[in-house]
Amino acid sequence: MLITLSEAKEYLRVDSTDDDRIIRQMIKAAGRMVSDIARMDEAELKETGDIAKTAELYAAAYLYEHREEADHKELAETLKCLLSTVRREAF
Repeated sequence: MLITLSEAKEYLRVDSTDDDRIIRQMIKAAGRMVSDIARMDEAELKETGDIAKTAELYAAAYLYEHREEADHKELAETLKCLLSTVRREAF
C-alpha cells in the first residue's frame, strides 16, 4: 500500500474514525488493483513517485464513495489511463 489511512481520509475529507475499518479495506483493494493494472509490485510502484500514489488514492476514494454501485470496469479503465506512463506491457 502506497497510501496511509490518514492520507486517504484527508483525500476523502473524512474527519471521524467511524469508517476507518472500511477505508483500510478500500486502501488494500485499491493497492492491489493499482499493482495489477500497472503490472508492478509495491517496491516498483514506489519508484514511480506520485503517479501510482495518485492512482491508489483515486481508486480507494472511488471504492469508498461508490461502495454500493461501483462500476469496476470504469474504474479499471481510469486507472489504466492514470498509470499509462508507467504501466508495463506484461509481467
